[in-house]
Amino acid sequence: MKTKMLTITLYTCLVILLIACQNGQTKTETKFETSSIMKDTDYRPNLHFTPEKNWMNDPNGMFYLNGVYHLFYQHYPEGNTWGPMHWGHATSKDMIAWNYESIALYPDEKGYIFSGNSVVDKNNTSGFGDGTETPIVALFTYHDPKGEKDGRDDYQTQGLAYSLDKGKTWTKYKNNPVIKNPGIKDFRDPNIIWNEAHKQWVLVLATYEKTMFFTSKNLIDWNHVSDFGEGIGAHGGVWECPDFIKMKVAGTDDEKWVLIQSLNPGAYNGGSGTQYFVGDFDGVKFTPEPYVNSLGEKHDFWIDFGKDNYAGVTWHNAPNGRTLFIGWMSNWEYANVVPTETWRSTSTIARELKLKKLDGKYRIFSSPVKELQNYIEKSISKEAIEVSNSEVILTKNEISLSKTEVSFEIPTLKNNDYKFLLTNAIGDSLTFGYDHSQKQFYIDRSKSGRVNFNEQFAEKTSIAPRISNEEKLKVTLLLDKTSIELFFDDGASVMTEIFFPKNPFQEFKALSNQSFYINNLNARELKL
Repeated sequence: MKTKMLTITLYTCLVILLIACQNGQTKTETKFETSSIMKDTDYRPNLHFTPEKNWMNDPNGMFYLNGVYHLFYQHYPEGNTWGPMHWGHATSKDMIAWNYESIALYPDEKGYIFSGNSVVDKNNTSGFGDGTETPIVALFTYHDPKGEKDGRDDYQTQGLAYSLDKGKTWTKYKNNPVIKNPGIKDFRDPNIIWNEAHKQWVLVLATYEKTMFFTSKNLIDWNHVSDFGEGIGAHGGVWECPDFIKMKVAGTDDEKWVLIQSLNPGAYNGGSGTQYFVGDFDGVKFTPEPYVNSLGEKHDFWIDFGKDNYAGVTWHNAPNGRTLFIGWMSNWEYANVVPTETWRSTSTIARELKLKKLDGKYRIFSSPVKELQNYIEKSISKEAIEVSNSEVILTKNEISLSKTEVSFEIPTLKNNDYKFLLTNAIGDSLTFGYDHSQKQFYIDRSKSGRVNFNEQFAEKTSIAPRISNEEKLKVTLLLDKTSIELFFDDGASVMTEIFFPKNPFQEFKALSNQSFYINNLNARELKL
């Protein structure tokens, strides 16, 4: 079947070329042979974390210890769609090359193991330490499927587990749950941080349309102290997977608290997305900056405006004061039906977050972690490329477009639509760009290959506002087989989306109605 498919594809390309010649087309073009239609195994990314097999969604439980980053994730090891949740486990020394570890937490009589997080209890506030090993303490949501089926509201509670061997094995606390449900239907995804100023642990917990704040001295006994979220930010769906972090404002000695809060549906481009709020915390109450609640202002404080970065959280104890983040690279609108069978779902590349003040507003800027640069296999540079109509910028003969980071600048912006395409010889194309007249970035995957597995996957073009007012536009894109991660203006506006071409992309092109220049183009081919 594979040989027959290849023959048909090559025949089709020859016919197209013959017709073009008969129509008087004389311009020399780069020509490629096409390969057979990509299969499930061909879609597994080169650089991003994926489960060894079957289903994965939210990252959770992340901690750093003794030079090792630990990533836990929502996992169903028995099937390729969402099912009874476990905590899968992987480790890495650099957040790029990952090792699969044994499953950390299994469902039990209290329910499935939903999202949560882990902390290194270096002062043994919990009392779980044995005097030799530092305890790692995890809080997670117990989801009772029977209680949900019976129509009860209290089917989600918060459980605790601890590890005395650096996260390899876990013991569930004998008196679980440590936070009982007061009668709230959506009551989940605890995330903990140590609050040094008040010598306490702070836990944020998501409910349908607000975040609940709890405090504790020992990680076991928790007090509900405040709520946040009513009438603030984006709603329209269930709030999930919060994260609460303290960040230094770049270039200053100021510090702010940041609440990262996912919701589904209701994101900027529909379905799943992750917003954030910046403010102050007095040990009891989180008070956001006033602009996030301005009447009539569209909420545009999103970690990522694309369709495919959800439920992301940080490593709270990352070294050197860095704020390091990773998300689930999918969307609940279509996650269960994407065209992979042996494995489902991918994580974003690990990113470093920075907090900057821009035009009076605190904004999160994102960039791929610097460790990615240790995997450069080859690189090419091009200077001052003029685009007058259509220009091929890169081809697969120069560098792989399936495992590459590309960066460039457009020095002077005009009222123009700056359009870029990734294409292959059988007509698949992924389009992204910047419409300067609308001050809007976009991604169009309607012709990117396999799109009809779900009507919402490519139903409309995704858009994002331009946050920066700089005259120069800076672009970094990370390509890895079936994903694009776009970082505009040093990561002020970010868009992440997945796609499934029938053949690998072979050319990177630029299109424009007005001539413009691309400066300082650098393409770096990456390899694990």
